[in-house]
Amino acid sequence: MSASTRERLREVGLDEALLELVLNEHRSGRVSSLRRLWTYYRNAACGSPAPASGDERTSGRLRLAQEAGLPKRLTGGRDASRDDRVKPEVVIENDIAWRVHAMVDFMFGKPVRVLSNSENGTVAAASSALLDEVWERSGGIALLQDMALLGHVYGHVDLLVRADGEALASLGGEFVDRVPDEGEARRLAKLFRIEVVEPTRGVPILSDADWRVLDGYAVDYERGLNQVRSGGRWWKPGGELVRARERYTEVFTPTHRVVMRGGEPRAVERLGWTGGEVPVAHIQNLSQPFRYEGLGEVEPLIPLQDELNTRLSDRASRVTMQSFRMYLAKGLEGFENAAVGPGRVWSTDNPEASIESFGGDGASPSEDAHVEQIREAMDKQSGVPPLASGVVRARIGNLSSANALRVTLMGVLSKTARKRVAYGRGMSRASGLVLSALSNTGVWPLDEPDRGVRLEWPDPLPEDPVEMARAARARTELGVSRERVLSELGYGPGDPGVG
Repeated sequence: MSASTRERLREVGLDEALLELVLNEHRSGRVSSLRRLWTYYRNAACGSPAPASGDERTSGRLRLAQEAGLPKRLTGGRDASRDDRVKPEVVIENDIAWRVHAMVDFMFGKPVRVLSNSENGTVAAASSALLDEVWERSGGIALLQDMALLGHVYGHVDLLVRADGEALASLGGEFVDRVPDEGEARRLAKLFRIEVVEPTRGVPILSDADWRVLDGYAVDYERGLNQVRSGGRWWKPGGELVRARERYTEVFTPTHRVVMRGGEPRAVERLGWTGGEVPVAHIQNLSQPFRYEGLGEVEPLIPLQDELNTRLSDRASRVTMQSFRMYLAKGLEGFENAAVGPGRVWSTDNPEASIESFGGDGASPSEDAHVEQIREAMDKQSGVPPLASGVVRARIGNLSSANALRVTLMGVLSKTARKRVAYGRGMSRASGLVLSALSNTGVWPLDEPDRGVRLEWPDPLPEDPVEMARAARARTELGVSRERVLSELGYGPGDPGVG
């Protein structure tokens, strides 16, 4: 870093040496391991379908990302000791992705309600309307699903809260003496946005006294620009068009936001609305004691996925070799050029000539059992059985009742309940940062108890309308307001038929 860069970073309370060290550690070490997790989850096709260096095995077929975990006997090229080429079958069955998607569906398959915990009904209504609009404008259920997907793959994810500081300062103490109505609260929500930060981009600067406290946070990545690298020349020699790229880093401290492009500060903004906190809410998918990173769902499944793909590829090669009959001809000249098919007749004057057939698919019970055991191990490791994705196999009992279904899905339901604590805490903190920003700027001063929120999670399992109606009737008889009961059933005040 240049001397001017160091000076500007010191002015906002950043140690330039520490920042450079943290960014280098992230780029050189953590990013590669995180990308490996995404690669195994995504299993995207890569490479060129055209054969490279004359290897016919790869001709016309793209390589899948999970092929990196297969042994060399399946991914190797040519056997130099033989004239023919070794062409093993490669079978990739991505059992990781559908399990991750099933867990995300159980977490955020339905919208989650963020409600104020304030005992003042008017304040609670305004706060709830404001938070509902903030989350909806930030992406709504799609934002929550993206958050859950990244958390399940990487093990953790961060929520970054942004606010329009100038607009908040211009409002002054507009709601000091009164509570904003619902319309005003939703207009205030336009000044905030909650963003999901992918762990490959998010770089925490942890306190040396407490790993749970952030001294700073950086969003670091390389982005493409709408210009070419050659500085105005659209075509390089050879006719290749190259997009220019630059390193973009955004650093947040408890008091400032610094935008760095190409390693140099370009903009410095004072954050007067944070109240001395870094505006980031951290979420661990599954808690890992004394570590900032959480436990993901992909990493423990990688060895089992590699073993499954290996055995499926071996079985495919065996089936290819044994499912077709092959013939050994003795004393028949030119037989290698003869076609084999119905109605074919071969003749020879050699009395010693013969044709022997061999091959044909044979049963392999141990192979089938091994593949099934691998799948069961993945079920136990992930806690997600095939039934969670709608695959019904063999005898699974009577699933006519909701209780029977819950018992069958006990593993994924208990895991979902555990994750709701972690994800709910992160969502609550992000919501609290929004309400605190209004208090810190004096726009709408809220006492500490009025800034608390609670989440209402829907039942992840399908609900029987008849049972829901009975439960709603019972809640009404217990004194729950009719408006709240209708809201829980999914009906709004303006819906047809709702009086």
